Amino acid sequence: MAGVQGYRLFNVQLVHKSQVSPSLMSLVFGGQDVAHMKCDSPDQRIKMLFPSEDGSIPALPNQGEWYQLLQQLPREKRPVVRTYTLRKVDRERQEVTVEFVSHGTEGPASAWAINSRPGDQIQIVAPNAEYTQDSGGYEWTPPSGLRHGLIIADETALPAARGILELLATQEKPPHIQAFFEVPEEGDCVDLSEFSFAQIHWLARKTVNATHGECLLKSVRENAQVPATAGVTEALNEEAEGELLWDKATTVSNDFYGWVAAESTVVKLLRRHLIGECGVNHDAINFMAYWSKGRVR
Repeated sequence: MAGVQGYRLFNVQLVHKSQVSPSLMSLVFGGQDVAHMKCDSPDQRIKMLFPSEDGSIPALPNQGEWYQLLQQLPREKRPVVRTYTLRKVDRERQEVTVEFVSHGTEGPASAWAINSRPGDQIQIVAPNAEYTQDSGGYEWTPPSGLRHGLIIADETALPAARGILELLATQEKPPHIQAFFEVPEEGDCVDLSEFSFAQIHWLARKTVNATHGECLLKSVRENAQVPATAGVTEALNEEAEGELLWDKATTVSNDFYGWVAAESTVVKLLRRHLIGECGVNHDAINFMAYWSKGRVR
């Protein structure tokens, strides 16, 4: 489709926000542009453009390549860009929902979300509904007729993980899912009992005074089960120190499919366990470093 981009820039403003749990906020944005937005997958990634260092409101023109336009701005006037999951798009109501983890006010994105008020304006780079092909920007692509699945997420990936469960629930025969969700505190363990096909392990760090990822690693090692047919004997290629891990599953087998998203070091350790120790076929499982400890969010 010549001239039509898979992703485009959208001008939106905050309509309202609510607290999903103690650590998770839901922000609903509106604007006429949303009528032209689409969402191809429950783990659809988008870019959000927040006010720049000098407080300038993002105002990139929505013609041309947004990243090139961004780089042309003086550094102090460049919008702060962060990646989030597109939680929901309602094109009829012209509203889009994004969920934010409360990291305090040190990070620019979290600080903006906490302090934001209805009417505050930002820009979003998201899939373009006028682009009739696949816009990409997601990893959840299980084979049809999936029988067993494994979903592992910390709080940053929980919006995408919940979206995956919601999508699976629409199937006549959903697969059996093992899910491991690590969150900051007990109040973040929201009720997901409606997904009867999923065995969900909620892991709250504050309850056991654990560090980030500690509960997730321990529970997966002790409780994760994968079908014997999902395993193969193969060498594990380790990533270089500091390299952000992003492995996409390519399997066509419907017996097992996995989706892992969390902090970069935790994802590497989970990959080492599931592939290196358990022998899971690396083609059957996605590993995604959603963030890296020490980097401002």
